Amino acid sequence: MRRSRHFVQCLYLLLLWSNDPIVALATEAFIGTYGINYGRLADNIPSPDEVVTLLRAAKIRNVRIYDANQSVLKAFSGTGLNLVVGLPNGNLKDVNASEDHALDWVKENVQSFLPDTRIRGIAVGNEVFAGSNELWSVLLGAVKNVYNAVKKLQLDDVVQITTAHSSAVFANSYPPSSCKFNDDVDPYMKPLLAFFQEIGSPFCLNAYPFLAYLSDPGNIDINYALFQKTQGIYDEKNDIHYDNMLDAIIDAAYVALEDAGFKKMEVIVTETGWASKGDSNEAAATVDNARTYNYNLRKRLALRKGTPLRPKYALKAYIFALFNEYQKPGPTSERNYGLYKPDGSISYNIGFPALKSSSATSLPVSLKVIQARAFFGSNVIVHVASTVILILFSRF
Repeated sequence: MRRSRHFVQCLYLLLLWSNDPIVALATEAFIGTYGINYGRLADNIPSPDEVVTLLRAAKIRNVRIYDANQSVLKAFSGTGLNLVVGLPNGNLKDVNASEDHALDWVKENVQSFLPDTRIRGIAVGNEVFAGSNELWSVLLGAVKNVYNAVKKLQLDDVVQITTAHSSAVFANSYPPSSCKFNDDVDPYMKPLLAFFQEIGSPFCLNAYPFLAYLSDPGNIDINYALFQKTQGIYDEKNDIHYDNMLDAIIDAAYVALEDAGFKKMEVIVTETGWASKGDSNEAAATVDNARTYNYNLRKRLALRKGTPLRPKYALKAYIFALFNEYQKPGPTSERNYGLYKPDGSISYNIGFPALKSSSATSLPVSLKVIQARAFFGSNVIVHVASTVILILFSRF
C-alpha cells in the first residue's frame, strides 16, 4: 500500500512538473512550435549577447545557426534557449572521410559547450541535394560519422542529428498526393531516410510559399500563399481541401516519404519566410506581404495543430530569418527575409519587440487569444489528470 501511495504521489508531482513551460526533457530538440534561423552574413547586426536579449524578449526559444560559432555558443550559455548548430557543406567531405575528424568536430563544437549551452541538434549540411552532386554521395557517411561521434560521447539522448532539404528534392508537389522524390535524388535519399528512421530523426524541409508563388504567379493565388481567405485547392486523390500553400507543401513531403517507405517520419520545417524587398521580377517581395505571411504563420503555429494529412503531428517551423543579411549573395530578396533590421528595430510589426525600444507594440489581440487558448487547452489536460490522481491518492 505504501509503495502504491508513493507511486501516485510521484506521478502527480511529475505531471505538475511537466506542465511548467520552462521545463523540458533532455531529448526534446524543439520546444513548442515556433523557432527562428539566426544567420550572420552581415557585419552590422547585433552582437550574440544582444541577440540573446532580443530572443528572450520575443520569447523565441528554438534557434538554428548555420555553423558552430564560438561567440554565439558562449553567448547562449545559461540562457535555456534550444540551439541547433550546423556543420557546413564545406566540411562534409572531411567528416565523411574520417571518423576521427567527426569526433574532433563534435568534441570542440558541441561537447565542450554542454550542458550550459543547450545544443539540442546538429544539422549536417544544408540543402545538399539542391547543390553540386559531388556532395550527394558523402552526405550519408558524414551523417553517420557525426552520429557515431555523438553516441561515443554519450550525447545521443541529448543531441539530434538531421539535415535540411529544399523542395528541389521532389519531382512534383502539385497536387500534394502526387509527390515523389526526384529519380536522381532517390538512390541517395532512401538510405539517408532509413538511417534517420533508425535513430529517430525527422525529415527537415525548407518550405517557401514565397518562392513557389514567384515561380508561377499567373496560376497561384497570392492569398493562398499568404494564409489569407481564398478558394484554396482540392486534392481529389486524398479528398483533402487546402486553404494555404504551406500545409500543402508539407503534406506533399509526407506523401513522398510514404511513397519511399517512411510513412511514420515526422516533417519539421527548418526554414520558411517571406522577403520584404526584392528585384523588379520579385514584385511579391513587399513589406505588406512579408508582414501578412509571418503574422499569419505565427497564428497558424500557435494553434499547435497538424496538417490535413497528418493532423496528429503539430506543425513546427523555424522562421527565416532573424535579421536582414546584406552580405548574402543572390537576388535582393535573399538579403531581406529578416524579421529585424540590422540595428535591432523590427522590419514590420507581427508582435515582436524591437531590441532597444521601450515602447514596443504588444501582440495583436487575435494572436494573444489563440496563444491563450492553446496554453489553456494543454493546462486543462494536465490538471484533469492531476485531479484524477489526487482522487486515487485519497483512496489509499
